[in-house]
Amino acid sequence: MSEPPLPPPITEPSPSSSVTEQCEINVEIKRVVEAILFAANRPMTCKQVQQVFPEIEQPELQEIQSAIDAVKEDYRFRPVELKQVASGYRFQVKKELSRWVSRLFEEKPPKYSRALLETLAIIAYRQPATRGDIEDIRGVSVSSSIIHTLLEREWIRVVAHKEVPGRPALYGTTKQFLDYFNITSLNELPTLQEIQELGMSLDESSLDDPLSDNAQQPKQVKSEEQKTTE
Repeated sequence: MSEPPLPPPITEPSPSSSVTEQCEINVEIKRVVEAILFAANRPMTCKQVQQVFPEIEQPELQEIQSAIDAVKEDYRFRPVELKQVASGYRFQVKKELSRWVSRLFEEKPPKYSRALLETLAIIAYRQPATRGDIEDIRGVSVSSSIIHTLLEREWIRVVAHKEVPGRPALYGTTKQFLDYFNITSLNELPTLQEIQELGMSLDESSLDDPLSDNAQQPKQVKSEEQKTTE
């Protein structure tokens, strides 16, 4: 009985011109994406980058994302990085080099008071939080200028109004807040223990329970001025 014939050898087809052209298009997309992100004065999402392309030449979102990932990899060992923050992707100097680059600028970064930072931290960890919530936790009244500064910086916003008499505003953080602190989500914030180690006198038990209404014993709220003079 004769053996069955061997199957014909399998040969891989040579790359067609369309495949080669596709590779070239991807490289070009990557170059354009890198240029767009480099020139942008704000973080940009994949959708925003896509919309910069002429409508008939817009790549798919997946192609944009692949290009961004490739650019990030290119800059992995460079002094500049492509960083994802809450509002999208942006080029920035790596953290370990920022103290050197800051010497280029005469204008010093603004310094914020402890009261402002405590207020911001309470909103970030307790949100949504009313002005009354903040005062209950801190034990002092919140200066209107602090809330105004945080709103002006676009670090907080009014997300709703509490359904109680007076309907006080409920505050929450914004994407600009996350961008400023170089994070993509609230999950990346430091723990309350780490904040307390920095000397911020926050009531951890009140912050841990977002449903706590602090109604057990009303606290005597003092103004910042009264606290200073005691």
